[in-house]
Amino acid sequence: MARAARQSHGMRWRIRLLVLVTLTWAGSPAWAGDEPDLIFRRSTVFKLLSPNDKLATYGIDDPVVEGVACHFTVPERGGVKGWLGIAEEVSDISLACRQIGPIHFKGKTAQGEDMFRQRRSVFFKKMQIVRGCDAKRNVLVYMVYSDKLIEGSPKNSTSSVPVMPWGPTDATVQKCGDFIE
Repeated sequence: MARAARQSHGMRWRIRLLVLVTLTWAGSPAWAGDEPDLIFRRSTVFKLLSPNDKLATYGIDDPVVEGVACHFTVPERGGVKGWLGIAEEVSDISLACRQIGPIHFKGKTAQGEDMFRQRRSVFFKKMQIVRGCDAKRNVLVYMVYSDKLIEGSPKNSTSSVPVMPWGPTDATVQKCGDFIE
């Protein structure tokens, strides 16, 4: 009977370890699809025996709107939990989007559609960048937010990109409203 109990305990331990590994892997940024480019990191809190807390700045091109890129800065937790990939990341995210070339829409898009999504913790927190169009002003509007509520409201940041000609050869300016479903 004692042997069966030890085997049962060993099996439960293996299942817990498998669940932990699966959740850690599922919470990693590798699930995000097209990964943003890391521009740089800067340490913000020194940790003696484990990785430091950092701010990391990333760049990503809009997959639907050619000629627009966004940069966002996110805090990355250090310490043992950060090193293992199980730390709860904070929701403070800043965003800046700019026109980097002629703007061409690759197809129709929905108002408020996700442009990029990334897990920020093992349990139920995602960072999302969504795209919209201010048709009256012909301006693309990008918003980043974390879907975990912080004191009743999510942390967020907004950036806008006017759709304008790019140089003398880009005479035709598309209207963002024509590409919203």
